[in-house]
Amino acid sequence: MDGNSDMHDAQILIAGGGPASVATAIGLRRLGYTVMLISQPRPFSAVEGVSDRVLQSMKSAGFHQAIKTLAPPSPRNVTWNGLTSAANTEHLIERRLFDEALLQDAETAGVRVIRGRFRHCQAVTDGWQAEAESAAGESISVSGHFLVEARGRAAPAAKTTRVRSSETIALLQRWRGPADTPLAHSAVQSCADGWAWMAQLADGSRYLQLAVDTRITPLPAKNQLTDWCRQRFEQLHQAHAFIKNAEPEGEVYARASTQILCEDLIGENYIRIGDAAMAVDPLSGNGIFQSMSSALQAPAVIHTLLQKPENTALARQFYQARVEGLFYRFARTGRDFCRLEQQWPESEFWASRCHWPDDQPLHLPADPQQVEVARRPVIKNHLIEEADVVVTPDQPLGIWHVNGIELAPVMAQIKEKTQPALKTLTELFGEARGKMLGDWLKGQGLV
Repeated sequence: MDGNSDMHDAQILIAGGGPASVATAIGLRRLGYTVMLISQPRPFSAVEGVSDRVLQSMKSAGFHQAIKTLAPPSPRNVTWNGLTSAANTEHLIERRLFDEALLQDAETAGVRVIRGRFRHCQAVTDGWQAEAESAAGESISVSGHFLVEARGRAAPAAKTTRVRSSETIALLQRWRGPADTPLAHSAVQSCADGWAWMAQLADGSRYLQLAVDTRITPLPAKNQLTDWCRQRFEQLHQAHAFIKNAEPEGEVYARASTQILCEDLIGENYIRIGDAAMAVDPLSGNGIFQSMSSALQAPAVIHTLLQKPENTALARQFYQARVEGLFYRFARTGRDFCRLEQQWPESEFWASRCHWPDDQPLHLPADPQQVEVARRPVIKNHLIEEADVVVTPDQPLGIWHVNGIELAPVMAQIKEKTQPALKTLTELFGEARGKMLGDWLKGQGLV
């Protein structure tokens, strides 16, 4: 650190540079805000996979350069409960390349990016005052009216109440082998006390990750971890293709994978997004997908807090309910996947994950008699407003639009008339569009 200092101001300060923070930053720039993003490169190499659904979200978010770093879709082999399948594909991402491309996308959108460490932040009269350290060691003072906390699981949370699942640690190590395949590919396999995810890129680099509960599976000393992980992977048939003619590079990196929900998500001039708000076990769904899910809503929430303060309570209600709803849906998805693994009924690892967070079904049964119209907060013209929505036990937050059609008035007309729902829909929207909406409503159990 050379002691030099510089001062920068922005309307919005964002701490963190992953997909959630960049999606939020670009969304805020589109709304006309000045945005400063402070991002520290991740300290380890990692690979993740994303689905085509996530790819579409990235395109909408403006990740033009970042998308170019994705590998073409490749197969993912899964061995679970003793059965092997290759039912889906994913795009593999080398996160260091992807994260740097994300920052380039942010800069192209007009976001001021500081590549460095967010050191300290405190609330002041008109917002937030923070200190950062650039990659060159320079001290930088930054200030803003609104703070977006997006430093993932590393975000400070000492005073925040959090919901936590069983503790999970992911042990990740990079391996190097021959470039013996033109396509990237990945695999998943369960074991008695955890599960493994393995990926190989076209250049021959491999990434092997083992998820365990250290309260159940004691780990050796740090200098013995590489050999210990190698022995574990040698016992998994899915891993053989990844470790053949390959050797580990560098140390094993341990990172927390416990599912966490922060209960203090949003205030009048701050918000937590991505993994800083909720972090799910990667087993239950794509990590980037869940972080993007909260981040794509954040710009409208922030815009409301800053431009329409009379709707502050509504905006906070909207965001809190959606993040909590997403968290429990992801958590229940992971729980149901764990329940499929029945090879080790005495395993504490699997038993503890088969009933968390609860025993509520992932999807509650639909019943047309339980369909109601209620007032709920929605995103309207980039602001949080109240509107009539259709509420069901499975969709307690409500459904506002379906393919551009406002649903509550349609359901009211269906209920008012004694004729079949399809006839009412055909009268309202024509035969083709009416049938499409009717099929959707029937599939959801709304009619």
